[in-house]
Amino acid sequence: MVFSLLKRTFFFNNIHTTLNGLFHKVLTSIIFILALGSFSINIAQPQEKSASALKWVGTWSTAPQLVETNNNPPSPGLTNNTLRQIVHVSIGGDSLRIRFTNEFSKSSVKLNSVHIALSKGAGVIDTISDKIIYFNGKLETTIDPGKAVMSDPFQFTLQPLTDVAITIYFGNTSSDVTGHPGSRTTSYLLTGNNVTKSDFSNAVKTDHWYVINTIEVLAPETANAVAILGNSITDGRGSGTNKQNRWPDELSRRLQSNLDTKRVAVLNEGIGGNCVLGACLGPSALNRFERDVLNQSGIKWLIIFEGINDIGGSFGSQGAAKVAQDLISAYTQMIDKAHSKNIIVYGATLLPFGGSSYDSPDHQTAWQTVNNWIRTSGKFDAVIDLDAAMHDPANPERLLTNADSGDHLHPSEAGHRMIAEAIDLSLFGAKLSTGMNENSNSLPVGFSLSQNYPNPFNPETTIEYSIPKTGVFKLKVYDVFGKEVATLVNETKNAGKHIAKFLSDNYRLASGIYFYGISSGQFTLVKKMILIK
Repeated sequence: MVFSLLKRTFFFNNIHTTLNGLFHKVLTSIIFILALGSFSINIAQPQEKSASALKWVGTWSTAPQLVETNNNPPSPGLTNNTLRQIVHVSIGGDSLRIRFTNEFSKSSVKLNSVHIALSKGAGVIDTISDKIIYFNGKLETTIDPGKAVMSDPFQFTLQPLTDVAITIYFGNTSSDVTGHPGSRTTSYLLTGNNVTKSDFSNAVKTDHWYVINTIEVLAPETANAVAILGNSITDGRGSGTNKQNRWPDELSRRLQSNLDTKRVAVLNEGIGGNCVLGACLGPSALNRFERDVLNQSGIKWLIIFEGINDIGGSFGSQGAAKVAQDLISAYTQMIDKAHSKNIIVYGATLLPFGGSSYDSPDHQTAWQTVNNWIRTSGKFDAVIDLDAAMHDPANPERLLTNADSGDHLHPSEAGHRMIAEAIDLSLFGAKLSTGMNENSNSLPVGFSLSQNYPNPFNPETTIEYSIPKTGVFKLKVYDVFGKEVATLVNETKNAGKHIAKFLSDNYRLASGIYFYGISSGQFTLVKKMILIK
């Protein structure tokens, strides 16, 4: 399969005794009720169903950095003007709070007024949902240089996978701005105080986020989040602007479609151009690890999927080899820190980059060293083998053609979907019992199969196979419940090489996970495949 579970298993959900758990629930509820009583009268009280919510869990997050000059807010700028920013959450809730950050700025930033509302697209909000955000009971707040602020909790009906608009009327701001350049989402800037205006479609537009950091929901005790530490691939390079189809978004959609994982939030901590070891674009993964992972609310899992920029930026064989070993040390350090916080850590192998600007024999060797360690070291609690899922079987150093954005480094929109589909949801508690299971059988002597497992079956795929002697050969496709959905071969075949065509449109198959079964004589092979259309 495209992941392999390792021996280490954590059992920390039941860390407290029943008595301690009851005390925690009562104490948390009392604190929350008392806190609500201190708010301004303008803040609506949470509905009764929130009384059972026991902890804060992040539903959306972005990794802040010092914004480069060319990505600073466009004219007329932020000072004394209004900015509307759109974000896509993962899990829902009815009680929220928002963190704003001024971490990298040298001057303070004043928020005169902040609102949140459901987004209707193109800068337009649902005015019925519009809510004023308060800070210690006040409308305005000032964020000091190097600091962040958390809003007061507030009631807001938030459905999973919703786009929300955060509208800020700024006072004085800093000339150096804290934000996140790679938003892949359009923000809208209007002159003056327009914080209550419903339609920003005619505003100045920019595809960056500024000042916003995290949205948290008060969630049931069973809710948890997965933080994804990554670079531009996780940040969404190659996905569509305003489509919310970065691979973490696609993973969130899959989690929401499964009853066992509906309470799993996804926090995207990717930064474009980021490195693990040193400051490339934004603080290094080692430097920001505590902020973006350990200090996030409700984190149960971590996916580490970063390191290709470190390899691509190395020089010479010795430099590349040193970077590979330093990455291994850095992964080990992050794993140990996460484990000390009872966070389960999954390692994702780095994607192939043949034909890209990073391609060189030294870099390829370093990449293979790192991926081999991720797969075999036993340090990770599980391995998500994205390299195996995304490489071209005819040229394993390159991405699949339909997964390649064109620069041979970043995935296309289809590639982002394929990454998400390659992650088994059982890593996050899915217990879906399917009618199919993979087996570990290997092909007997005399058999050969030229296929693209564990890469996705394309809508049109040619499958070459050889059999050692004449006999009945069967090649069939099944859905996850074990229902046969396609028969590619079911007949007596002579010894030798043969070709079968897989045309998904002939069987009206939608994108998703399927299994293929091969049988000949006493031999049977069952493997998972992913269809992307």
